[in-house]
Amino acid sequence: MQLDHTFTVPAGPDDAWKLFHDLGRVAPCMPGAVLDTLDGDSFTGRVKVKIGAVQMSYRGEGTVTRDEAARSMHLDLTGSETRGAGTASATVTATLAGDPDGTRVHVRTDLDITGRPAQFGRGIMTEVGDRLVRQFADRLEELLRAPGSAGPAPVMSPAEPEAVDLGAAALPVLLRKAAVPAAAVLFAVVLLRAVRRRSRG
Repeated sequence: MQLDHTFTVPAGPDDAWKLFHDLGRVAPCMPGAVLDTLDGDSFTGRVKVKIGAVQMSYRGEGTVTRDEAARSMHLDLTGSETRGAGTASATVTATLAGDPDGTRVHVRTDLDITGRPAQFGRGIMTEVGDRLVRQFADRLEELLRAPGSAGPAPVMSPAEPEAVDLGAAALPVLLRKAAVPAAAVLFAVVLLRAVRRRSRG
């Protein structure tokens, strides 16, 4: 599944590109994720997501490569559920370009996921991705505007990442998907009642 997202950060391309080199500072901006280890261009981390009352935790690893001339970074990510058989892998390419409001970031994600989240279709995954990217962009903006934000940040590993609620993000799409079946069921109930009334008459 391929997903495309674009957002803007309030910094010039040089400053934004310098920030994207520092995974120790950027990774905590991703909702539900924590960075456990960082060794050069390789890293490990955890992600926790919640859909209603169900929580899923993933542990994974990744590598990053960069194209300095194009201001583009490429991440290869793999992970698996800590309590389940689900897996996830993704290749993520982020490309930075100048914009009147700062820097425009285009993110293309090729996602392959198995297990419980695989039941969601492209529409739900796109909606979820849109909301997560908006949260990520907001946190990046806060980081860029924070006093003394320059300089590398140490890698910190909370005992557990804070779960990001995908259920709230997916709910509008789920409701839209359920609207037609629900209408069909309602129509069938009304029709059945009408037929029963006529038969009694």
